[in-house]
Amino acid sequence: MERPEYRFGEKIKKVRESQSITLKYLAEEMKVSVSLLSQIENNKVSPSIDTLLGLADILDIDPEYLFRDFRKKRKVRIVRSNERNRLSLGSVQYELLNSPVSPDKDLALETLELTIAPGGEKGSDQYGHPGHEMGIVLSGKGELQYGTESYSLNEGDSLSFSSAVPHRLINRGDDPFKAIWIITPPRLFS
Repeated sequence: MERPEYRFGEKIKKVRESQSITLKYLAEEMKVSVSLLSQIENNKVSPSIDTLLGLADILDIDPEYLFRDFRKKRKVRIVRSNERNRLSLGSVQYELLNSPVSPDKDLALETLELTIAPGGEKGSDQYGHPGHEMGIVLSGKGELQYGTESYSLNEGDSLSFSSAVPHRLINRGDDPFKAIWIITPPRLFS
């Protein structure tokens, strides 16, 4: 993998000159040699993070300005509809819409398209699990039983809750209940 070339020197030199600060003065403030600063400004030497932050502090440069051009390009992850992982558990079908992405599993999101057949349900009224859930009802009529409370759900409704409380999602209609469901940390496809 080819590493990008970092060129902080030009930015540092431009700011230094705009403030009429000499290399000698800056070197004395930084307690480094004039030669080192000249090499940094001419991109002959890559400064250490400490040196770079010291220069930013003395020249009153926002470090964001120095790093703006070097933001890492993030990968876009696309899951094609015909490539989704699918899982059927009783009357409930799950389709994974994304791959959970996070170096810390507890912070990753599992995003699903959830389909519950008429009369079907998911969850338990006896126990919960660690995490949080969020749903957006796409179609159908449902009911969320959450602890001792009950909530009716219709197309377009959205909800979120702590998964630690026992909960069940029940299809109360004659048609399939469909929703986009987000769970953290991931449970089904992790």
